[in-house]
Amino acid sequence: MGTITTADGTEIYYKDWGTGQPIVFSHGWPLSADDWDAQLLFFLSKGYRVIAHDRRGHGRSTQTSDGHDMDHYAADLAALTEHLDLREAIHVGHSTGGGEVAHYIGQHGESRVAKAALISAVPPLMVQTEANPGGLPRSVFDDLQAQLAANRSEFYRALPTGPFYGFNRPGVESSEAVIENWWRQGMMGGAKAHYDGIVAFSQTDFTEDLRKITVPVLVMHSEDDQIVPYADAGPLSARLVQNGKLITYRDFPHGMPTTQAETINADLLEFIQS
Repeated sequence: MGTITTADGTEIYYKDWGTGQPIVFSHGWPLSADDWDAQLLFFLSKGYRVIAHDRRGHGRSTQTSDGHDMDHYAADLAALTEHLDLREAIHVGHSTGGGEVAHYIGQHGESRVAKAALISAVPPLMVQTEANPGGLPRSVFDDLQAQLAANRSEFYRALPTGPFYGFNRPGVESSEAVIENWWRQGMMGGAKAHYDGIVAFSQTDFTEDLRKITVPVLVMHSEDDQIVPYADAGPLSARLVQNGKLITYRDFPHGMPTTQAETINADLLEFIQS
């Protein structure tokens, strides 16, 4: 573990384990680097150097009052890669972290990047607009902010208990340990960062970022994703990048890196080694 301090004085916590080609993991909202435990241990065992950070306002990083937008998220990731002098890095982002990865590459270039993977990721654009009629109405995200402001702890129980891991689907066995770990990570972070982060992940348009990406990109998305609907995300992102591959899962949840870690890890490894 370690920390870096960004240009605006924000302390970013990160894990850095192993040697070999680096794989950098960007977590989803409102979680932390801990959400990648299954991937960090797996790829460490395969001889890779694994790195995961807590986004500003999340986990063990500074609960700063501002900077909770994709420009800052991408700049923080760039600062981390430069601090560690990473070369030929593979960037893997889940959900909001997928947006962070796309924006980082789009804004800061590919000189340090070998490949990227976007898992259940928010690009190209989540919110409904005239140019994006298939997106979700803004009222959906306004409601998320309202629930967070009213009772964050209760809200952070409801999401993993229900749609995040698909535990609300018939025949799916719920895991109290997984739910509690999601709640724990969420409550470690700052309410202000998480509140503002809803705007960041829902209203940022990543279309131009995706179009700039020339390195190989694996897009992994499930048709049963209840958080980031499949049709307006995965297939569109895979088409927008210049060298994209789409893997579509049928019944996996949004949080599939946790609940379907064995499959996700195997598919990621095959992509990385190809």
